Amino acid sequence: MLSYRTIGKSGAPCVVFLHGFLGSKEDWNEIIEQLADDFFCISIDLPGHGGNGINDNSSLKLPTPGFNRCAELVHTTLKQLNISQYHLVGYSLGGRIALHLARLYPQALQSLCLESCHPGLQNADDRVARQANDRDWADKLANLPIKEFLSLWYQQAVFSDLTQAERKQLIHKRANNSAMALLNCYQATSLAEQQDLWDTPSLLPISSHFIAGHQDQKFMALAKRWQQQQPLSLHCIEASGHNVHLAAPEAFTEQLKTIFASNSNF
Repeated sequence: MLSYRTIGKSGAPCVVFLHGFLGSKEDWNEIIEQLADDFFCISIDLPGHGGNGINDNSSLKLPTPGFNRCAELVHTTLKQLNISQYHLVGYSLGGRIALHLARLYPQALQSLCLESCHPGLQNADDRVARQANDRDWADKLANLPIKEFLSLWYQQAVFSDLTQAERKQLIHKRANNSAMALLNCYQATSLAEQQDLWDTPSLLPISSHFIAGHQDQKFMALAKRWQQQQPLSLHCIEASGHNVHLAAPEAFTEQLKTIFASNSNF
């Protein structure tokens, strides 16, 4: 089983949270605390992250590509917890894993909520460029001290909304990660290795939602383009960038509550 945390009302509708690259199950604490009175919440550490990065467990090592294996590990963990139906929330990498989980086990989902998540590259040149980019980052992760890697990572344009203090706080928070455990997950879940999942919303029997930060121009544009092609509801949160649930936790939680309440199973 993957490392996990549960909190909330037993027997209430279940919500499963998947964090982004470098994150952990604790990233969702502020969101979960606001939902705990009405939902049973499960936050899960992805392979190589959080509690899964501490122990040298070969069964958690991902092949390349590793998306389906990662989704299977999440599914197995939920099965061990006797969870068969749930709302699924995934941020960034967690959103990309959520898309694979939805395709493999559509009958388990009550709703799909993707935060700042890429559905896959559709252009061969973009894929080649991404492979080169990810090889460069993998080399940095393998050879630099973790704090130096994190400092470079959070200087990327997608994190431009972060203040210097917020950036330092994230570096401190992520510095206990195992670089080698992260490396396996990073290489196995490279966007260059991911298949085209743009058609996923039309294949699901439940509603699909995309939550994006108003300041995240890249993913707002991507979400709008995706919405034009698929049955996908776009929700824009003000005063936030790529990591919406970190920048605007109350607005993010209220949006989740609205999505869950619109589901007939709630």
